[in-house]
Amino acid sequence: MKTICLFHLELCRLLKSRFTYLIIVLSVLSPVIGLILYKPAAASTMLSIYIANPAIAGGMASGIMFGMLAVFELDRAARSRVDILIYAAVSPLCMALVRILTLMIAALITLGLAMLVWLPVSKLLIGSVFGFVDYVLAYPIFMGLAMPLGILSAAAAYQFTQRADLTMVLFAAFAALSLTLWADNWQLCWLNPCVWALSDDFSNFRIFRSVVYMRLTWLVALSGVWTISWLCLRQYGKGLLGSLLLSVRRIYRPTVALILLTFSVIAYAGQPMVDNSNPDETAMLFNEVPYTEDVVCTGYTAQIFPDVNAGTLSGYTAYQFQNGSGQEQRVAFGINPGYAVSNVKANGLDVPFLVSDYQEYNEAMLEITIPADKQVELTMEYGGFPRENANMSTMQGSTEISEEYMCLENATLSPRLMNVPPDENMYPAAIEITLPYSMTLIPFGNSDAQVVAEHENGTKTWRYKRNSTGGIVYAGNYIREEVVVDGFTIEFYYGSKHKAVMESAGAVNAIKSVVDYCVEHYGYLSFGDENKLKLIQSRVLGGGYAAGGASLLDEADFTAENLSNADKGSESGEVMIHELVHQWWGLGNMFDVSYPNSLWSAEGLTVYTTYRIVKELYGEDYAQKYYVAQWQKAVDDYYLDFYVRNPEYLAALPADKQLEITDNLTYVRQYCEMPLKILKAEALVGGEEAMDKILNGLFNRELDPMYPYLTYQEFLNACGLTEEDLNLA
Repeated sequence: MKTICLFHLELCRLLKSRFTYLIIVLSVLSPVIGLILYKPAAASTMLSIYIANPAIAGGMASGIMFGMLAVFELDRAARSRVDILIYAAVSPLCMALVRILTLMIAALITLGLAMLVWLPVSKLLIGSVFGFVDYVLAYPIFMGLAMPLGILSAAAAYQFTQRADLTMVLFAAFAALSLTLWADNWQLCWLNPCVWALSDDFSNFRIFRSVVYMRLTWLVALSGVWTISWLCLRQYGKGLLGSLLLSVRRIYRPTVALILLTFSVIAYAGQPMVDNSNPDETAMLFNEVPYTEDVVCTGYTAQIFPDVNAGTLSGYTAYQFQNGSGQEQRVAFGINPGYAVSNVKANGLDVPFLVSDYQEYNEAMLEITIPADKQVELTMEYGGFPRENANMSTMQGSTEISEEYMCLENATLSPRLMNVPPDENMYPAAIEITLPYSMTLIPFGNSDAQVVAEHENGTKTWRYKRNSTGGIVYAGNYIREEVVVDGFTIEFYYGSKHKAVMESAGAVNAIKSVVDYCVEHYGYLSFGDENKLKLIQSRVLGGGYAAGGASLLDEADFTAENLSNADKGSESGEVMIHELVHQWWGLGNMFDVSYPNSLWSAEGLTVYTTYRIVKELYGEDYAQKYYVAQWQKAVDDYYLDFYVRNPEYLAALPADKQLEITDNLTYVRQYCEMPLKILKAEALVGGEEAMDKILNGLFNRELDPMYPYLTYQEFLNACGLTEEDLNLA
């Protein structure tokens, strides 16, 4: 009862302090830093810009400020020279425990106030794709959990040192480590979690789980450190060691500290989020596994059951082999490192298997010994929480499994056969996936999925066929739009939450305009299948890709923020056109991105093609005003830029500032200067029809498999021009 009464009095005293009020107010306002200065989430989704960045910045600032508040409060008695009187009446251990609890309550109050203040602001800024669930998860996880970590680390440092000045130095160093050396290590950056993007259209539970795991690991670790520092509190005039020896007499105290520290080490070492893939991304040891002799695969089936609540997956697969060797053979599969394999049988009998410790490209090798029988049916069960590639650990989120979105790729979908060749029918496969009723399954490629069963528990089973050892499927709350242009059918799938944005941008009309123009002027896409193409909007992942019959569109390309980008078009519908043109210039023809500062990129031809389409739709005056004039103004400003005229001053700046300025300047050159150069080339080669023939030839050229990229020199050669001919001066 005495402790409870003391806690109430201390909490009231803390909440009446002007300095506490100042810290709370500044913490509530601190998310504004993420709107202006500190923007760790690089993606252009609305939730990244207006929830992730403010919440992370608010967590960073409030974590530091509450650490300062903790030092201020813990040092109050010593600073006022009344510590001897206080500790004569109350045990230092009891007082420290009460203070840490009151600081935690103050942090909780601050979080609640921040969420109330920023809720209407976030909703207004984000618009139609605002997600209340994302909001109520992001702020407690990104901001709320930072404050206890700041309190615990600062309090522990003070209890060890008993000096406010030294504590502030140690706390500043600890925070600086998170912001600098540890910033790219998702498990160590306790203050600024690695969150590169939040999805607007689909769920974000996978990245939330990752940050929660990291933060809770640190919370347990710092609780253990704080407990040890608590045991070191000076008592009876003794020093640190003497006080520690007195405090550990009650064995449960050091036991609690030991348990907390042990648990944190286990949690750190045994994290389930990312794998241990070889950091050398040029290594291809799995591709060097020798093929089996006189063994072929005649097909396989898989039944897959995602658990959308837990984010896990379980599956059953059956492979059929013809073994003409008359001997046992070792068959190798690639499997997601997060999966456990069980119940492996060949022709109904258990067979030995081994999962290797070595991992590469988000796969571990599963080796199974099959018998000498001529016909072998190999079955296995597998499942677990899929891990992501360790080399992409700062960009987690791609293995999202929820009732709003799912992407299963290759070995994450089912074990990928590595070393057994197919028969003449290749690898015929039948895949069944059971999903919630609201989800639509979309195989990436030319396969079409059909519902084969509906179940009483609100799920349905989809079935599709493919002919490969790997494959990719997407599933989610998708809307399907079908656009037919001259016999070419586009199946456009996008997230249901994005409906208002897509309608505002005129997505269907944009697709029709792009297909009309690009097919007429350049030809059909090489990855289209029988005049049909799936365009699938994915969860934000940093880019798209294409394969036979399908192309992926990154969600970030179609956010309200991106669709208002004046450099890509004057209206959102024109930005939509720009992004769709990338199917021809970017995916249909690739550009080498190893030189990010290069003037030549997919953007130049894409912006030029967008201009030509808009010119056909709205007339020459419109295109001249909103495209050519805007390009010219940006280029004129570029050549007047101080750092362009004085590059020696740019070289003298810190590396991060150089990169920021260079990126901005490169953006102008790629989106504005290059289109102007192409427009000048158009005039020099004889007009639009001549340029169309040149671009048609470049689009349909024979590719060099060793370097399949469209280069600037190839463009110049096709035009019969030199770089000097296209100078704009």
